[in-house]
Amino acid sequence: MRNRNASLPFILITVFIDVLGIGLMLPVLPALIGSLTGSPDLQSWWYGALLVTYGIVQFLCVPLLGALSDRYGRRPVLLLSIFGLGISYLITATTHSLPLLVVSRIISGATGASFTVASAYVADITPPEQRGRGFGAIGAAFGMGFIFGPVIGGLLGAVDLRLPFFVAAALSLLNWLYGFFVLPESLPAEKRAPVSLKRANPLGAFFHLAQLRGAGGLVWVFALTMLAQWVLHSSWVLYTSFRFGWGPQQNGMALFVVGVNAAIVQGLLLGRLIHRFGERRLALMAMTSAVVVYCGYGLANQGWMMYALILANFLSFASAPSLQALVSKAAAVHEQGVTQGALNAITSVMTVIGPLLSTPLLAMVAHLPPGDWRMGSIYFLCSALQATALVIAWRHFRQAPATAPVTT
Repeated sequence: MRNRNASLPFILITVFIDVLGIGLMLPVLPALIGSLTGSPDLQSWWYGALLVTYGIVQFLCVPLLGALSDRYGRRPVLLLSIFGLGISYLITATTHSLPLLVVSRIISGATGASFTVASAYVADITPPEQRGRGFGAIGAAFGMGFIFGPVIGGLLGAVDLRLPFFVAAALSLLNWLYGFFVLPESLPAEKRAPVSLKRANPLGAFFHLAQLRGAGGLVWVFALTMLAQWVLHSSWVLYTSFRFGWGPQQNGMALFVVGVNAAIVQGLLLGRLIHRFGERRLALMAMTSAVVVYCGYGLANQGWMMYALILANFLSFASAPSLQALVSKAAAVHEQGVTQGALNAITSVMTVIGPLLSTPLLAMVAHLPPGDWRMGSIYFLCSALQATALVIAWRHFRQAPATAPVTT
């Protein structure tokens, strides 16, 4: 018989495999597109089209899947997402058609919303005072996937460009089989909520977040924090190349350090930090750290300084799970799916807006000498975004006293 105990390890494995699949794809997808196009211009156009398609579809679908999980339970929606993700990788691995690649990214963007349902599952099976630790464990699994994914993807891609996609498909489908026989449902039938257009569309989901008692202002804090992070992520490789002459090896090592740092903080230290400082103080401390370190990234004139700053910025990895836990506590049990869906929809929007901000700004300073302080403008922008989030959070916490979590 299927185990009836809620399974946090399965959720963490699911998140890890999903992110590992994304990591496997990152170093080889541009080359795969290049093998199907006749020129670098077409390669760039199609690659951009795939990225934008993925981001838009994920933005539209994460609240929908979250709302569906509130109505029909976490298990069926999560298994559907995992299966769809495996199919999308299989299409990518076997197709020689660029339009079918777009289709695969549409499927991947829609089913990538499994992060939403996984977060809601964790909210179901953990008491409110432990949700920050649970979300931190998800963040650690996320980080570990990004640590190992690109490395493995690069090695497999050197053998065959399509091999990483076959491996990602196999992992997803095996994970689906494991979940089908092992994963229990976490949301009792009596706590489910009907699906409505207001709850299932992204704008309605944002409105839902804004109406949560004691959490409305935190929506802006979370959005600005995610935007600063995605501006950083989308510009890192080009920036370090322009300023320090880093190549793939140096950037790979730096990203490895980032991933390990994130995994340690979110997987091992977050529970202790929340216990010591509380989610509110920890969120403020994490954002303050990010404000300072983002400025440091922009002012650093030696490559080794970036490593020192990455390590010094360990607290910033606690900001997202702390904010996520605070918002989760303000939502009722039957609203956890749509709440986590809306938060993930915000992140999806930022994955599109971030590169739209970072790329033009990098283009404006690319001609400057590496030692020119204006080269760091992109990270001064990150610092300003995070500082704005910090001010909003500080004012929000002063005006909104801590309240007991909603449990009905």
